[in-house]
Amino acid sequence: MALSFVFEPPSDEEIDLSEEEQQQEQADQGGEEEEDEPLSRHRTESPWDFASYSESVADEHARRSTTSVDFKISKLLENRSANFTPTADDDGQSSEEESDRQEDYRPEDDDDGTSNAGDSTSFFAPSDGASFHANSFMELNLSRPLIRACEALGYAKPTPIQAACIPLALTGRDICGSAITGSGKTAAFSLPTLERLLYRPKRDRAIRVLILTPARELAIQVHSMIEKLAQFTDIRCCLIVGGLSRKEQEAALRSMPDVVVATPGRMIDHLRNSMSVDLDDLAVLILDEADRLLELGFSAEIRELVRLCPKRRQTMLFSATMTEEVNELIKLSLTKPLRLSADPATKRPKTLTEEVVRLRRMREVNQEAVLLSLCSKTFTSKVIVFSGTKQAAHRLKILFGLAGFKAAELHGNLTQVQRLDALELFRKQQVDFLIATDVAARGLDIIGVETVINFACPRDLTSYVHRVGRTARAGREGYAVTFVTDNDRSLLKAIAKRAGSKLKSRIVAEQSIKKWSEIIEQMEDQVTAILREEREERALRKAEMEATKAENMIVHQEEIFSRPKKTWFITDREKRLVAKAAKASLEKGKTSGNEAVSAQQAEEEKMKEKRKREREKDLPRKKRRKLEAAREMLEEEKQNDKTGGGLSLMKLAYRRAKAVKAVKRAVDSGKIVKKQNQKTKKSSHRTQSRSEEMREMFQSDMSEQKQKRRGSGGFGKKKSKHSFKSKSRYKRK
Repeated sequence: MALSFVFEPPSDEEIDLSEEEQQQEQADQGGEEEEDEPLSRHRTESPWDFASYSESVADEHARRSTTSVDFKISKLLENRSANFTPTADDDGQSSEEESDRQEDYRPEDDDDGTSNAGDSTSFFAPSDGASFHANSFMELNLSRPLIRACEALGYAKPTPIQAACIPLALTGRDICGSAITGSGKTAAFSLPTLERLLYRPKRDRAIRVLILTPARELAIQVHSMIEKLAQFTDIRCCLIVGGLSRKEQEAALRSMPDVVVATPGRMIDHLRNSMSVDLDDLAVLILDEADRLLELGFSAEIRELVRLCPKRRQTMLFSATMTEEVNELIKLSLTKPLRLSADPATKRPKTLTEEVVRLRRMREVNQEAVLLSLCSKTFTSKVIVFSGTKQAAHRLKILFGLAGFKAAELHGNLTQVQRLDALELFRKQQVDFLIATDVAARGLDIIGVETVINFACPRDLTSYVHRVGRTARAGREGYAVTFVTDNDRSLLKAIAKRAGSKLKSRIVAEQSIKKWSEIIEQMEDQVTAILREEREERALRKAEMEATKAENMIVHQEEIFSRPKKTWFITDREKRLVAKAAKASLEKGKTSGNEAVSAQQAEEEKMKEKRKREREKDLPRKKRRKLEAAREMLEEEKQNDKTGGGLSLMKLAYRRAKAVKAVKRAVDSGKIVKKQNQKTKKSSHRTQSRSEEMREMFQSDMSEQKQKRRGSGGFGKKKSKHSFKSKSRYKRK
């Protein structure tokens, strides 16, 4: 493997200009017009362009012979009676009679939750020389093409995480960086990586940088950002995500691009099943949103990719929040890393206004009515609504469309074309509302988002921080409204502790809620009709796909069977187990380690354990030992699951002893004879005779032992040498 990043003299990708020519160029680009119009244009211009990565939604629907949800909604609206929707006069009347109120939040008298922010910093190298302040990108020793790209995007001054990370990353150090959402972490790891790539050995083409992200949209955004920053260089970047053409991605990887931005699953697929694709010359590995990548659904894939990367590489991890899983990966794959925390993990932006809407037991049924009431009067544009499930997001999209609101949806049940189209419509402000699941909660930087509404309460404080981080970015103002039920008290305490006295409580007008509840009841039949029509389209689409598949199998059978079978690094059964475990952990809310248990629940658990121990004291000694042995087995299994260890010798001995005792009991009762007779009928004659001979010898031996025991007397008899007591007797002294 060739040594990566042998620094050479500057290459010919840029023309060296004299100082006078540089001043002349700056003078040409300067002037009064640049101070006012272009800078403001750059600040409002987004570097993301999602539409350029896929075909249009209309072409996809035409190819699949389906219709969009908006088409179905508009068709129903045409047939609907005119007096169904509330008129502007009614809205105005209701708003004049009773409007929403905003009050200071008053916390309830409960015990404060303890914060579990204890990081072991002894593993990290000291970062005393890191500076979180720089006046311009010129001070960070970047080349002219990159500085020119920063000016084209309107970046005038580095953010704290950029000022600290770029000089250290240029030296090749491993970095674990965390900063508040919207602080420019993408540019913090992109700029030093591109600067090093300017001095790469150009004759040897290889994949030198791999950037991994948890979501497809985030990968597309990072890829777009790198292309904008590298627009004045000859560095090539490639995008590898699911949902897009696999053959095009395979051809792009074979051309050996300098930078690959990928999601973990599709990258492993190419490394195992595509020809001439490897990471032997990789020099930089970057994990964006590292804590999400190391949750249960992604951790096995990340560890496999880390194993495939060379050991001599630079590794950088970035996220707004860091969890215990990240610390485990840091110790596994980083060498003397630097921990750079530009801001506290849960710091709130100064321009963010946080509100909660308390939904009591009786009002949880009207949650959709409360949301529509808020979106009709208070928050009317540039709003992201986070729902808990894909089905709930789709239902809200239909309700918003039938109510006359312009909305788009973003979740996993959509095709990749539809997901990118929804982001593009919201970015261009052609729709006012984006209804999304947690797919849109991380990393997406959409300029102009004014409000985030948590229709479904997040699982924990980490998810809340990332959701709320979609607004109030880069110093802009923003609102975050969270719907909180009585079951979400622990999270409400964490939010109140984070926001302090700035947390507000919003009270929605009762008359508006009642009006929207009646409207939703009237719309239920139309929602059902749209969902039924979609199910019929899906069934027809599935039947067509099956028929096409059968035709292809008949026509191209030889070609299909001649292709090599695709492989994966774990079996299908292991994949199902991992998916099941991830789903269970999401349902229980245990993925982040930020669970809060009330004092009453803790006391109940303690009393349960105490009563259980007291009941065990009254049991006979034999049953008590069995319970102790079973408990020890469970504890060891849990430890082996955590450490990834195999079967220990003591455990093997314990199982063998238990199996011997079970065989003895079965032989004494005569059960094992019947089972062997059934098996011998299926076997050959030679096996029959041998097994019968062994059985007779074994039975005669056992009968002799029984007679000896009976003759020795009842009270003075010794216990069997091989009697099973507890697992503790097999432990080494």
